[in-house]
Amino acid sequence: MTESMRSPRGSSEVAVIGGGLVGLCIALGIQRQGLEVTVYDEGDIALRASRGNFGLVWVQGKGDNLPEYARITRLSAKLWAGLADDLTQHTGIDIQLQQQGGLFVCLTESELQHRQQMLAAMAQEHPEGYPFEVLDLQQLREMMPDIGPEIAGATWGPEDGHVNPLYLMHALVNRFESLGGQFVNAGKVNNIVPQSGQFLLQATQGTFSCNKVVLAAGLGNKELGPMVGIEAPVSPNRGQVLIAERVRPFINYPTGHVRQTVEGTVQCGDSKEDVGLDTGTTTNILAQIARRAITMFPLLKDVNLVRSWGALRIMTPDGNPIYQQSEQYPGAYLVTCHSGVTLAAAHSGPIADWIATGANPTVDLEAFHGRRFKL
Repeated sequence: MTESMRSPRGSSEVAVIGGGLVGLCIALGIQRQGLEVTVYDEGDIALRASRGNFGLVWVQGKGDNLPEYARITRLSAKLWAGLADDLTQHTGIDIQLQQQGGLFVCLTESELQHRQQMLAAMAQEHPEGYPFEVLDLQQLREMMPDIGPEIAGATWGPEDGHVNPLYLMHALVNRFESLGGQFVNAGKVNNIVPQSGQFLLQATQGTFSCNKVVLAAGLGNKELGPMVGIEAPVSPNRGQVLIAERVRPFINYPTGHVRQTVEGTVQCGDSKEDVGLDTGTTTNILAQIARRAITMFPLLKDVNLVRSWGALRIMTPDGNPIYQQSEQYPGAYLVTCHSGVTLAAAHSGPIADWIATGANPTVDLEAFHGRRFKL
């Protein structure tokens, strides 16, 4: 879009509120439909789930209580290579995507049995096929020789993978701005005023107008949604993460609790805590994370820890995303999920196309409507 064709400063065709992974992927996809997009971000005071996540592109087990969530997760996994190639080609940033499969390691036989039953039930919901394998310790050791002797086994998902989320964020911003997108540190959006065919965004740093607005503000959607007639019953759930120093490559596949980056650092996590908006860390939870990691990989007991952090997941009551256009104010959309990395390719593809053009996506979005929480 040439400068002469751009909307006046302070206005845009589409406004995306939220500059995290969800917002940026949707903005990038809408741009590809030829629309002018501005991303309004709260700035460094935001909770920043996109910078505190585990970096997994994870399929196995997603959608055990909603088949359509499993389908959009698998669709996104299939689209991920295309997104990664586009970002690397146009930005020169290697986001380190690896999709060679992933393992969910189980410490006990009962944990492994429960996992197997869950995945088998999911497979029955998907006549098109739902690939997974159950591995005993010997089979697991053939894939990862450094696995600990106290492990019961693991489930294997061939569609799983991981990525560097910080490089991903950098690449998304770079690509979005190179295509003419505007990224505005607007502070908090305090009010959205629907008008005839337009929306006014009243933020700390000014008032902005747009023809369409997409709420992708994570936990902030709970407050923003009702301004455009959409309920967003999201709540925070904290996860704590431990990072160990760089060591020789020994984790051949990402797991649900421990993964190794391309640079060699080891990331350990997967705690789940209802602690409100507290992004801190606690010794007892970090100790639990460390114990599980050492049980999985005993060599970690001699590896130094270098940092830790806490970050907040964006959770709905059933754990599944919300994709919804306002019935009261058409042109206003709400997108929220706790799998911003996994669903990135779906958000920049079919979800963005649905918002930009009204095209019917390849998944049933009715399953993700917020009305399900009122049934």
